[in-house]
Amino acid sequence: MKNFINYKSFIAKTQFGLENVLAGELEKYGAKNIKIMNRAVGFEGNKELLYTANLSLRTALRILVPLSSFNISNAGNLYKKTFAVNWVKFINPNKTFMIESVVNSKLFKHSKFPSLKVKDAIVDKIRESRGKRPNINTVEPDIKIHLHIQNNSCRIFLDSSGESLHKRGYRLEGFTAPLNETLAAGMILLTGWNGDSNFIDPMCGSGTLVIEAAMIAMNIAPNLNRNNLGFMKWKDFDNELFNNVKNKLTENQKELKIKIYGSDKSSKAVNIAKKNAQRAGLSNKIILERKNFTDVDKIGGNGLIVTNPPYGERIKERNLNNLYKNFGDVLKQKFTGYDAWILSSDKEAMKNIGLKTSKRLTLFNGALECKFYNYKLFKGPLKKSKTAQ
Repeated sequence: MKNFINYKSFIAKTQFGLENVLAGELEKYGAKNIKIMNRAVGFEGNKELLYTANLSLRTALRILVPLSSFNISNAGNLYKKTFAVNWVKFINPNKTFMIESVVNSKLFKHSKFPSLKVKDAIVDKIRESRGKRPNINTVEPDIKIHLHIQNNSCRIFLDSSGESLHKRGYRLEGFTAPLNETLAAGMILLTGWNGDSNFIDPMCGSGTLVIEAAMIAMNIAPNLNRNNLGFMKWKDFDNELFNNVKNKLTENQKELKIKIYGSDKSSKAVNIAKKNAQRAGLSNKIILERKNFTDVDKIGGNGLIVTNPPYGERIKERNLNNLYKNFGDVLKQKFTGYDAWILSSDKEAMKNIGLKTSKRLTLFNGALECKFYNYKLFKGPLKKSKTAQ
């Protein structure tokens, strides 16, 4: 099949703090010339890699394909150079499209104005060539275009993902302050865990961490069942290649050889988690129970705890400091030999954990800046481990 797009260079967008994890994922799938950027990773490959990346990457939000880059001096210049792109190659008049823009330039007083000029140029170009113009659809467009303007530099991309890749399709319900799926997967991958030991989330909420952990342990591509990826509406979509990629990913799945356990004190949260696990096809792979974290016991001699406790900004707790102190006591008393990681934006509350931090990474849960704290739960006297944060 003839390619209308140059399948060589790509940019995968991600969240702050997950750039190196995403680069590691891309390397695993054979990407070349990987370049770490701000909340993004550039890489090179081919059409097969683009399909694979959209289905498989756990920490990518979307994958963009560069179409054109140029310098501009004013709005008219932006229209003229956008018009010069051969848009007929990429968009049929009977398709809909939309433009998402990121503008940081003194050339434009209003950030939406460049999007309007680019939209006009695309519509005029296609109407001139085909006698008919495509329509705009800001909800479910066939083609999504990204416009990035930094000072005088302008770049235009095609969005190969469509809807954000964090929307795996299993989380139709969320409990209070749910984790983004991409962030949850990134947190797990940052620990270095790859499914070789038992996994526990004692404050699991809607189950995102345990579901992502199960998919990592079983090597299940997170978006294997997505049927609305952006490239599927492109002119040169290769359905045979796409099915071959899906079959290869399916063949590479593994049996679960460890235990994955999630619990929460809220029966509502656990019920939601069970429904989400069922939609992910993992009901019989994950143990989910209604239980306070103080009643949770470790599984086996060692393992991994990753959890996202209440912060205070999003969830009202009567005594947040006491909750964190109790959790720290549980870790010390019950989970010797485990590796524990806690995501929180509440630095003061975290001091009550009462353990020495091994690592402290910066991540964002939505707009909240958080720290991802690591505790090595070794055997030994309490006074040795009880160090000020």
